[in-house]
Amino acid sequence: MTMISYPPKPSPGDRVAVISPGAGLPGLFPQPFELGLKRLREDFGLEPVEYPATRTMGSTPQQRADDIHAAFADPDVKAVIASIGGDDQITVLPYLDRELIRANPKPFFGMSDNTNLLMFLRNTGIVAYHGGSVMVELGRPGAMNPQTADSLRAALFTSGAYILSPAERWNDINRDWADPATFDSEAELRPADPWSWVNADRVVEGRTWGGCLEILGWLLMADREIAHDLTEYDGGVLLLETSEEMPSGEEVFRTLRNMGERGLLQRFSALLMGRAKTWSFERPTSPEEAAEYAAEQRAAVERAMKAYAPDTMIVFDVDFGHTDPQLVIPYGGTVRVDGPARRITVTY
Repeated sequence: MTMISYPPKPSPGDRVAVISPGAGLPGLFPQPFELGLKRLREDFGLEPVEYPATRTMGSTPQQRADDIHAAFADPDVKAVIASIGGDDQITVLPYLDRELIRANPKPFFGMSDNTNLLMFLRNTGIVAYHGGSVMVELGRPGAMNPQTADSLRAALFTSGAYILSPAERWNDINRDWADPATFDSEAELRPADPWSWVNADRVVEGRTWGGCLEILGWLLMADREIAHDLTEYDGGVLLLETSEEMPSGEEVFRTLRNMGERGLLQRFSALLMGRAKTWSFERPTSPEEAAEYAAEQRAAVERAMKAYAPDTMIVFDVDFGHTDPQLVIPYGGTVRVDGPARRITVTY
């Protein structure tokens, strides 16, 4: 079993690294990036430090690995935050120096394609944080979502228990970052369905693992950062959420089925399933189509879990994925899922 520990937290006034381990999208869309940096300075009291590949589209895996190493090795940098995700961070993993990073543990914040780095850090013995990217959460048009801001602040600066709260209103419809008018106002929120509980007759507590389902599938295919001794995951809490690529219900089922065939699904004491992202620029759904997509995804998850892990506790529509608000979840850290009380408590 990997020994995992929480790295020291930053304090207001500290320097934090801002890197692009996935894609240098700050170079294409500077407005949400600059807004996110401004909020890091003014709202969180932190001083962001950029690295050579942060705004560089098409940077090589080696260049991105160099930025990761520089961020972790710098003693004046107290945390590392991803600008955004991407789709090829898996190619960076072979270039990472595990011993350098293990010797310089720091909190890392990111999600989506950063599932790669989150899993690498967990296997290195470092608790990281799923959520809190600069362009999406910090650079949200109008203002940060209050729930996101509160969760991120607690994860950045505090240690101990934090109770997650379901969103009352939410959004997953994006606006064009290339249009300056996008940033004049907040996106409209709509009423959120409450979290939905299955097998909620017990209390479980375990260390988290998982992430963006599409990225997780790629890691499984490449056999990267997946423990060969599956007892590593016994009693853990599985985190799964899907991206703006909106995989079909059948694709979701097949990925989970294959995890079941590998013996993974059966290991976890609970599954937290993120609220489904139901709209994208490539697939601008109507409200009816969005509801149908979300229902199809839930049915796919239930079908796979019934086949491979029928007794696992499941909580659907938890607000930690590609939707707004976004609650920060410790990755490799402890989560307590209290079925009878309908409460999820994370340890930051």
